Amino acid sequence: MSSVIPIFRSWVPGWMIKAVLFVVLLPSLVLFFLPLANINAAAGYYGCEPYDIQFAVVLFYVGYTSFFSLERRFFNYLATKEYFFIITFVQLITSYICYITQNLTFLFVCRFIQGMAFTCTVNISLALIFSRLKTERAREVGYSIFFGLLICMIPFNNFITADLIDSFNYNTLYKCALFSYAPSLVFLGVLMNNVRLNVKFPLYKLDWASFVIYATFLGLLGYACVYGQEYYWLDDQRIRYSLIAAAVLLGIGIVRQWKHKRPYFNLAVFNYRNFKVGAVILFIFYICRFASGLTSTYFVGVLGLDPINLSYINLYNILGIAAGVIFSCVLVLQHRPIRFILISGFLLLLVYHTWMFFLFDTQANESEFVIPLIVQGLGAGMLMTPTIVFAISAVPHQLGASAAGICLFVRCLGFMVSIALINFFELFAKSKHYNTFQDQVTKLNPVARQVIAKQAHAFSAKGLKAGQAMKLSNRLLVKSINTQGQIRFAMDYYQWISMLLFFTIILIALFPYINRTIIYLRADQPAPF
Repeated sequence: MSSVIPIFRSWVPGWMIKAVLFVVLLPSLVLFFLPLANINAAAGYYGCEPYDIQFAVVLFYVGYTSFFSLERRFFNYLATKEYFFIITFVQLITSYICYITQNLTFLFVCRFIQGMAFTCTVNISLALIFSRLKTERAREVGYSIFFGLLICMIPFNNFITADLIDSFNYNTLYKCALFSYAPSLVFLGVLMNNVRLNVKFPLYKLDWASFVIYATFLGLLGYACVYGQEYYWLDDQRIRYSLIAAAVLLGIGIVRQWKHKRPYFNLAVFNYRNFKVGAVILFIFYICRFASGLTSTYFVGVLGLDPINLSYINLYNILGIAAGVIFSCVLVLQHRPIRFILISGFLLLLVYHTWMFFLFDTQANESEFVIPLIVQGLGAGMLMTPTIVFAISAVPHQLGASAAGICLFVRCLGFMVSIALINFFELFAKSKHYNTFQDQVTKLNPVARQVIAKQAHAFSAKGLKAGQAMKLSNRLLVKSINTQGQIRFAMDYYQWISMLLFFTIILIALFPYINRTIIYLRADQPAPF
């Protein structure tokens, strides 16, 4: 395509084009999970609960997912350079609002708009990149790099923002995001021609109704998943009405897709067995992928690591992801059986969660977690790209765009459900274990009395009065019980995830027809972002 349409100026070398597109794409990727870089700092700055920050990330994902199909019409209508400038200015404006405001409503609206703009940025960037990749090998490498960057974003954001958050207010991150878009504006203005990749289609008969229904459905579902545990699920009318409304909108949306002449998504993709299998595998992978966040919580809450040291140890996870992405890319290019790739990836995740189950303790050295973090990265890196490309390859080419959009929905759903599961198990498990410890640790327990007396004596020896020493000893005992509750919750959740991974591996091993789908990356295949 690039040989026919001079998108970039004739004197620009190919390597510079790829570098510029990477510079354009990276700020938006960083913006995706930016609130999770330090969720407590974000909650403190905006004066809200951590649940609200989680919901801000969910809204970004909702905007990203819901705008997927509608965005293609704008992509075909606007010239490439013009489109890039409009998207970038939208990101600049919303980032500036996030920088100056502490109002949650404005934050939520801007995060949703940023998600929509992220869809545009990814679509046009990948379209330009893949228009220059003519071989299957090059396209597989391109997919692997993009998805590898996407799953690296949480630890990468921790690394690049830890020092900033330690020295400045949280909103400084959005100021940095503003400046990070400056190089892309300069490069695009200098290096690009104002041409179109496709024939211009007028913006009429846009399916705004399907977009609104889809976005509202995802928003309500995300609201229920994030706030459900806080409001005790169906006991609260807000969660109850949200789920009822989401179910109604889902029904209306499905009927609309069947009746509409040009559906938002072609539901015929569900007629293909391996697509459904791929979607289930992708959903399970996303639940397991975000379970690794409990390890970071353990590092901070139990081992007492500060965000800077946490970012350093998470670099090993990035190293594992990079290695896993490379391995999966090589295996796909060698046309190894997809079952072998999937089983290998899930087996690595099973090893990681089982290993962490036995490593969780009140005291530990950071070096003990290096290899498990690398193993987790290897598993995630091996699964991400092959799973998505497998699902899209399972349907005919004309259904590829719908398959890519539904895979994006599955990923969004997996992210939201993982938040709901973690929030539910956290409160449930912590309460259960706290009550168990509380029943055992009483004044009638001679061991507890001995520990409290020993600590009180140590404080008295430091000069504290007897009453103050006893109060401080009781506080330390409560803190120790809370720490044990946190550890037991993490162990219980990882045990549950390990069982899920085990049954997933068995499921994949028992269905040989998975290998009937041949992963072949066509030049005109839609980018499965």
